[in-house]
Amino acid sequence: MGKLFSIAMISSSLISIPISWMPNHENLFLFLIGLFTIYLVLAGNRALTFKSKVKADWRDKIISGSMLIFSAAMILIGFYGILKGSYFNILFLFFGGFGLFLTLQDFQFYNNSAKPKNAWVIAHIGKMIGALIASITAFIIAGIGIGSLLAWTLPTVIGTLYIIYWIRKMKNVSRLS
Repeated sequence: MGKLFSIAMISSSLISIPISWMPNHENLFLFLIGLFTIYLVLAGNRALTFKSKVKADWRDKIISGSMLIFSAAMILIGFYGILKGSYFNILFLFFGGFGLFLTLQDFQFYNNSAKPKNAWVIAHIGKMIGALIASITAFIIAGIGIGSLLAWTLPTVIGTLYIIYWIRKMKNVSRLS
């Protein structure tokens, strides 16, 4: 099921990228969310490789480094838009900041040789639930057509609480073993 989820998420995100640039569908934010979703799925699946390896390789660094650049771009676009008076651009800041936080966590994970035994599964769970959050958000916004600030942020808030629950649960499992 996990592989099917990953394939479906990557496929739908890849399809969303050219659609976000089509006439009458132009949406820079959905383009960047598509890239964000691809990052989450790729990084989530790459986290599984850390069950048997200790060091990150070039693929891990390219995935996280690319998202670091996209996150910085989202933050810059957000600040620029807010300075121009468009308060919708706060979403660029929110998701750009979130992406920046995740990529900095990735690099910290890559460089921590003393990470817990099950750190790889914690990273995997967080990224894959994050991808699910992104897809639910995109469905609400683009599929149903609800574009309110609540529609943009509520899936993230609920999903983040769910991620926190699972991370705490997995850390407790780590302490018991």
